[in-house]
Amino acid sequence: MTKKNILHMLSPQQNISPFDVNMACDAGYDLIIPYTNVNLSDIKSLVQDAIFSRSVSNAQKTGIFICGKDASLALDMMNTARESMVPPFEVSVFPDPAGSFTTAAAMVACTEKTLKEKFNTDFKDKKVIIYGGKGIVGGISSIMCSEAGAKCTIVGYDGIENVSKKAKEYKDRFDVEITPGDGSSDELNSSYLPDADIIFCAARAGTQVISLNQMKTATSVKVIADVNAVPPAGIEGVKLKDDNQNHECGAFSIGPLTSGDVKVKTQYEMFKRMCNTDKPLYLNFQEALNISRNILGL
Repeated sequence: MTKKNILHMLSPQQNISPFDVNMACDAGYDLIIPYTNVNLSDIKSLVQDAIFSRSVSNAQKTGIFICGKDASLALDMMNTARESMVPPFEVSVFPDPAGSFTTAAAMVACTEKTLKEKFNTDFKDKKVIIYGGKGIVGGISSIMCSEAGAKCTIVGYDGIENVSKKAKEYKDRFDVEITPGDGSSDELNSSYLPDADIIFCAARAGTQVISLNQMKTATSVKVIADVNAVPPAGIEGVKLKDDNQNHECGAFSIGPLTSGDVKVKTQYEMFKRMCNTDKPLYLNFQEALNISRNILGL
């Protein structure tokens, strides 16, 4: 009898995302079981219940997906899950809280492609300004860019305190140097634009952060990427389907549907790999970035 592919979705929140459920089903999972209000202390028992219920030969038909809206907690949960395995009883684990790992991976990979094709360069020594830097997409993208050699500033709409905490957290956890920026006013937001090589906007959906008038000061910017698909755009002038269109400031523009297409393909591929693997996989945001790069031929 053929065993079914079963995915256990663990969320520290009240609900799991219907988006993630649809993606996992389309990628090959037959059954998806939600677990909500899960604490870090719950992970060991849940994982060990899952791994011991099937023979070693069928272990990889079980997968664990970690949801939520906290990147650090999701990574802690993945680490705890990995430590809870009892080889050869071991299954695959994939965290993607609020889709942030795959969204950030897609935005960064699309930007890398533009830098390569339009400027014959990469992230090394580029000044990257990230609006919505307190959020998980902005934060994870700052880690990816910093690891690729960029000089990143994460800008917080509510001032410097929270993004300073994030910058310290990323330094402690990933050994990356990220600069916090105060974005609590239009004047402060504009102050980062003149020196920017790359601008990301990962702010709250439906919130315009930077206007066309402000963008006139971004005289050195090469690439703009905005992941907000809910009008208005986070950066005025970025269109939904922009795929290296010329923005009014002179930069190449990447819209949310362009990077979003890569995000969907990336998440699908990660679920598919878990369904088809014969050895346990631990798929964090670095793996997401590698898959996004492969999708784009980088």
